[in-house]
Amino acid sequence: MKLAERLLLENKAWAAEKVQDDPGFFSRLEKIQQPEFLWIGCSDSRVPANQITGTLPGELFVHRNVANLVVNTDVNLLAVLDYAVNHLKVKDVIVCGHYGCGGVKAATTNHDYKLVLNMWLRNIKDVYRLHRAELDAIQEEEKRVDRLVELNVMEQLRNLAKTSIIQRAWKEDNRPHLHGWVYRLNDGLIKPLLDIEAGIYEDSVYRYDDL
Repeated sequence: MKLAERLLLENKAWAAEKVQDDPGFFSRLEKIQQPEFLWIGCSDSRVPANQITGTLPGELFVHRNVANLVVNTDVNLLAVLDYAVNHLKVKDVIVCGHYGCGGVKAATTNHDYKLVLNMWLRNIKDVYRLHRAELDAIQEEEKRVDRLVELNVMEQLRNLAKTSIIQRAWKEDNRPHLHGWVYRLNDGLIKPLLDIEAGIYEDSVYRYDDL
């Protein structure tokens, strides 16, 4: 059996189980999408948003990329953010990284990962540069990478606060609140790192005063 065919069989089994447990599950899901959360997470296959938060389909609006970055030129991310904030009216946006992140670890090396990955990992290297003194003082490589994972999440959360999308929603509707989390692969638990309440600007240079 081809690998993809196995996934199709698993899908049929999953759908049948859902209907058996709750005959109206799919009919309800089909008619409405009102998630209260936008989840910006890593593409890593070990960090599935719904499973680790115990949420059902329809409860999280999800965007994932390598190392959970919020890049101000990433049209994909900004389109998701715009739709979630302005159309779905989410109340909270979560950036969730994870310890043992391969993208973050790759960014700590001087290896050439070729065109696209080099450009993407540059964003994490910039986070390293901002916190070089703290990170260089950590002798153990694993602990240094884990701390960079945390710092990266917090910087991406601040990047959200810099966007006009978020600032306009703050001004008009006093939402969403922003949360930076990190997930531990070794025990399945989430560690909160940073919260930014709606309307809190950390640096005036990024503030839009004519929204």
